[in-house]
Amino acid sequence: MKRMVMKIMDGKFKLKGHLKYLTRWPLYLTALLVVVNAAVYAIEGKAGAVMTIGILIYMVCAAGIFFYHRPQMFNDLVAFASQYEFLEKRVLEELALPYAIMDMEGRMIWCNRVFAELTGKDQFYRKNISTIFPDITKDKLPVCQENEISEISTQAGERIYRISMQRVRMGEAMVHSDVLEGLSENTSLIAMYLYDETELREYIQANEDNKLVVALAYLDNYEEALESVEDVRRSLLIALIDRKITKYFSNYDGLVRKLEKDKYFLIMRQSSLEALKEQKFHILEEVKTVNIGNEMTVTLSIGIGLNAATYLQNYEYCRIAIEMALGRGGDQVVIKNGDNISYFGGKAQQMEKTTRVKARVKAQALKEFMSTKERVVVMGHKITDVDALGAAIGIYRAGKTLGKPVHIVVNDPSTSIRPLMAGYLNNPDYEPSMFIDRDQAMELVDNNTVVVVVDTNKPSYTECQELLYMTKTIVVLDHHRRGNEIIQNAVLSYVEPYASSTCEMVAEILQYFSDDLRLRNIEADCIYAGIMIDTNNFITRAGVRTFEAAAFLRRSGADMTRVRKLLRDNIESYKAKAEAVRSASIYKECFAIAKCPSEGLESPTVVGAQAANELLNISGVKASFVLTPYNHEVYISARAIDEVNVQVMMEKMGGGGHINIAGAQVRLPIDEVEELLKKIIDEMYQEEEEIK
Repeated sequence: MKRMVMKIMDGKFKLKGHLKYLTRWPLYLTALLVVVNAAVYAIEGKAGAVMTIGILIYMVCAAGIFFYHRPQMFNDLVAFASQYEFLEKRVLEELALPYAIMDMEGRMIWCNRVFAELTGKDQFYRKNISTIFPDITKDKLPVCQENEISEISTQAGERIYRISMQRVRMGEAMVHSDVLEGLSENTSLIAMYLYDETELREYIQANEDNKLVVALAYLDNYEEALESVEDVRRSLLIALIDRKITKYFSNYDGLVRKLEKDKYFLIMRQSSLEALKEQKFHILEEVKTVNIGNEMTVTLSIGIGLNAATYLQNYEYCRIAIEMALGRGGDQVVIKNGDNISYFGGKAQQMEKTTRVKARVKAQALKEFMSTKERVVVMGHKITDVDALGAAIGIYRAGKTLGKPVHIVVNDPSTSIRPLMAGYLNNPDYEPSMFIDRDQAMELVDNNTVVVVVDTNKPSYTECQELLYMTKTIVVLDHHRRGNEIIQNAVLSYVEPYASSTCEMVAEILQYFSDDLRLRNIEADCIYAGIMIDTNNFITRAGVRTFEAAAFLRRSGADMTRVRKLLRDNIESYKAKAEAVRSASIYKECFAIAKCPSEGLESPTVVGAQAANELLNISGVKASFVLTPYNHEVYISARAIDEVNVQVMMEKMGGGGHINIAGAQVRLPIDEVEELLKKIIDEMYQEEEEIK
């Protein structure tokens, strides 16, 4: 403003734009009159002379008025500009919205009064914005080359603010600034606005808290628990369980309704669910305390669905969740929140079902699907092991009994299965197309093909995932707990986590498949070998039905000596296993962690699994973990012999399995994998301490 006044005093002040043309209208009118005067002269000389005199008088009067009022007009303009500038500054100063200006590095330049009061800083505070809001780091600022708006949410005191930052080009307007020096035309600043969203967040949170959550709760072993108690006390056991469940959820404003003798329907608020999650669903442990002489502890599984578009979809979510909970062995809570799935509990061992009704039903269903299709294609997981191969051989025999062509997908046979496969290759009793690779399988599979997946329920783990999308008839047979990733479009899914192996399940199915089915000795050996490997020679996870399946295979011609010869290790594998055991270290006094060398081994992952089994023989070891580098990944073999749930631990690393046998594949350096494993062990210990 001072510069403007000085220019006026020096006579250097010039107007421009519309105001410039407005002040010059007498000049333009004079020029018009001169032209008209010339025309009048051409018509009549006297009239032209008179008009000339009039024009001269007009020019004198106009000039006098212009030069007389010009300084006053400029003074009025200056006064208006001054008032306008003051008003503009006052409006900016008193703006109710907190507002500040920073340079591109985040250093404060200026802020209005509201911003200063909010932050407790002076209006000309010169330090970096991160000293006021630590969340605003340099990488959160708008990029200099882009006209972007960066937003971040932060808390100041008890209020929550949404901070909006926008890059502003200064241009020529600031080149001659009296406030900021050394600015070029390309200089940019950052304008920052603070929007109070406290009430909005409170309303959003209240809305989220009041959303209804739908859940289904099933008693895992209802029938088995009742059978273990006297008849006269069964009603008391049921009443105590009902009261325990109803009272527990009532304390969290939950509604409980009994659907069937062992099934409950639950409705609660989302805020109640958060409270239940904080205390790790202690109802799972409370139900186990109900004991009136029953030999078997009752366990509970809960499936919860939330945040769906409709209540009906929420119910569908909870139905999927409860199926996953049961498929993982029960005694746990599965929460399905859209595409996100989380797990709680799952510490109890899976209870073996004494009845084989389910196996009989699944066998008949499998027979029907096979009968209606032209061919059968069987595949296991990547790096096919003995259990997967044995189960595939069993399905092969079932398909051949029905007179169907059957093909087994094996891409790269490992050393662990080559001795077993050798008995089928170049054998006149078996066609050359018995074993095929993924390319051959993709040529065969169509909608008239049954694809049977064994020993895995994860599509990404299969030998050829593309086959799952080339036919509508998919059957899944597996003994691993379900995870987030499952084969969605299976027409028949038989997943039993309590089973020792997929070979055990297939052996049961074969007994009910057809009266005409006869296993050959070589086929019985292969299925028997799968059970032996997964049970570590019938030491782990071997139940009553495991031995019944083994007995059936023995009657079918399986020979233990012959199987043992087929499963013997070579000297390199044995040395690698011994080295893994030798180099093992004990973490937290009960966890054995070892690294298995993979150089020169064709199947290092199998050796790693064997080493993990051997480590459990060490006194005091509750769980063992063997890390094996292979194909640019680290394969983790996890085993447990006590109350440790290695399956949950491996799920955190992207894997899965059973409560005491699990594994994972991690694409990280082996040292980082070891540190990650130790971190997960530490977290598990911390969670257990919080529960206690």
